[in-house]
Amino acid sequence: MTLTDQVRDERPSTAAPVAAPAPGGTQTQFISWATLAMMTTASVANLRPSPSMALFGLAAVFLYLLPAVVFLLPTALVSAELASGWPGGVYRWVSEGLSKPLGFLAVWCQFAMTIAYYPSLLAYVASTFAYIVDPSLADNGLYIAVVIVVIYWAGVLISSRGTKAVAGLSSAGLVVGTLIPGIVLVVLGMVFLAQGNPSAAPMDSSHVLPPWAGLASLVLIVNNFLSYAGMEMNGVHVGALREPGKDYPRAMFAATGLVLLIFVLPALAISWVMPGKDLSLTAGVMQAFQGFFDHFGVGWLTKVVGVLLVAAALGGMLTWLAGPAKGLLMVSRQEGYLPPALQKLNRHGVPTTIMIAQGGLTTVIALLYAFIPDVSSAYWIFSVVTTQIYLVVYLLMFAAAIRLRRTRPDAPRGFRVPALHLVAGVGFAASAAAMCIGFVPPEQFGGQPLWRYLLIVGGGLLTLGFLAPLAFLALRKPHWVAAGHRRDGAVE
Repeated sequence: MTLTDQVRDERPSTAAPVAAPAPGGTQTQFISWATLAMMTTASVANLRPSPSMALFGLAAVFLYLLPAVVFLLPTALVSAELASGWPGGVYRWVSEGLSKPLGFLAVWCQFAMTIAYYPSLLAYVASTFAYIVDPSLADNGLYIAVVIVVIYWAGVLISSRGTKAVAGLSSAGLVVGTLIPGIVLVVLGMVFLAQGNPSAAPMDSSHVLPPWAGLASLVLIVNNFLSYAGMEMNGVHVGALREPGKDYPRAMFAATGLVLLIFVLPALAISWVMPGKDLSLTAGVMQAFQGFFDHFGVGWLTKVVGVLLVAAALGGMLTWLAGPAKGLLMVSRQEGYLPPALQKLNRHGVPTTIMIAQGGLTTVIALLYAFIPDVSSAYWIFSVVTTQIYLVVYLLMFAAAIRLRRTRPDAPRGFRVPALHLVAGVGFAASAAAMCIGFVPPEQFGGQPLWRYLLIVGGGLLTLGFLAPLAFLALRKPHWVAAGHRRDGAVE
């Protein structure tokens, strides 16, 4: 079992598949392309990145559309071909296409990105919660750091008990924490403009493209690659479609449209009411709600929305917390990539040792919020580190797909990407370009020294993304293979 398998097992069911009889009396479970489109939308779309794009006003449409075309669609299509030919997720894909060590690097990066991801996610939670208790805390680095540490370790404690009670929060979170607040935000924005109030950001045709001020003006596109990350997870469902060749592309195009609407419209609504110079990258959603609610004389609703957003974000965190660790553990036990001390499961079947080690690093990263003066800058930096690490996975995935098409063209595949070399090549080039651009400080980084930005981003990518897995591979011992998994044979 690999990370994608484990994540799929951890995710709550969002569809009721239609059972169809199959030869031999068994049943094949089918889902419609519309169901798959909704599942994909639920796994990708959320409101958290909206403030960073609201800074660009109308240009947010372009900044979301570009990575959708060059990254989102290639990821969805290529992962579908790989999943239909080699079930098992990114470890299997990269191992078959390139090599097992590179397969480990891919599954490691899927795990390691969460070390930087959870501090940025929980910084958003902390800033949102501040609007429930005291809005001035939203820019207090010490408060952010304390909330991140407390909530993360509370999540580890809950997850270590192996409870399934939080599983339903993931699907509920799409409605409670994304769709309802998003629709409310957009409707309020439209009413706000319909009343004759001027938009805080220009909405004329001259602002369709972002202002060009060198590479720094495009850096925020990198954050959108992370916003679209996770599209590959639903490639495992390609075999559940009645006509994969037709239904899967249809589902992915529909999901792309829905995801774009959920991302673009709230970002525009925020830009209508919040001037860019006053916008917080962590608390921007709540700033917009407070601005709208105060304008319409129902400011008390800000706290209600804050509770919904916090509950949805925490539910999502709890649902996904153990997934990457379990995925890494399963592969490592079968191949001996991690030392025995990190392969232990508690009595509930949860890899608490890995989660505790991960939590230690997450805590150190979280504490940096207390020492970086601007909370928005810290949030941006950790989001970039997360993206840089995750992009390694996509670079390996696209390269593996191209090589497998060349070396094993006749291997059975339930779905084949038309012009695979072009599609995967565009995805690879876009991922590589995004990784390079990620090393350029954005304009919002302020007057901070360049070396500090490069040290955190480059050091995070090098240490978490490369040095750590290379150390495990170099120190790997034969006895690291768990005895039980020696008898299991190859990874499936």
